[in-house]
Amino acid sequence: MNAYAAMKQYQTVNVNAQVSEADPHRLIQMLMEGGLQRVAQAKGAMMHGNVGLKGEQIGKAVAILGGLREALDHKQGGEVAGNLDSLYAFMQQRLSQANLRNDPALLDEVTDLLREVKAGWDGIRQA
Repeated sequence: MNAYAAMKQYQTVNVNAQVSEADPHRLIQMLMEGGLQRVAQAKGAMMHGNVGLKGEQIGKAVAILGGLREALDHKQGGEVAGNLDSLYAFMQQRLSQANLRNDPALLDEVTDLLREVKAGWDGIRQA
C-alpha cells in the first residue's frame, strides 16, 4: 500500500469514527465542513487545470448540499427551513455554473455563503 492509499484509508476510518459518535448537530457541521473542503479542492483543481478533479469535487459539494437540504425539517423549521432550502438550491446551481464556466469567483461566492450559514449553525451551540 502506498502512502497516499494509506492516508486515504486513515481518513476514511477517522471520518467514520467521528460520524458514529456525532449527534445530529455535529453531523450537520461535518457536512458543512465537508462542503467547504470540496469547494476549496475544486477551486485548486480549477486553478491547476485539472478538469476531472474539479468536476469530481464540485459533484461531491453539490451532493453534500443535497444532504443538507434533505436534513431540513420543514415542519419544525418553518420559514427558516424554507429559506435554507432555497439557499442550498441556489448554491447547488452556482456550483454547476462554476463547473461549466470554469469560474472560480462562483466557487468563492458559494464558499462565502456556506461559511455564513455554518457560522450561524455553529453559534447555536454557543448560545
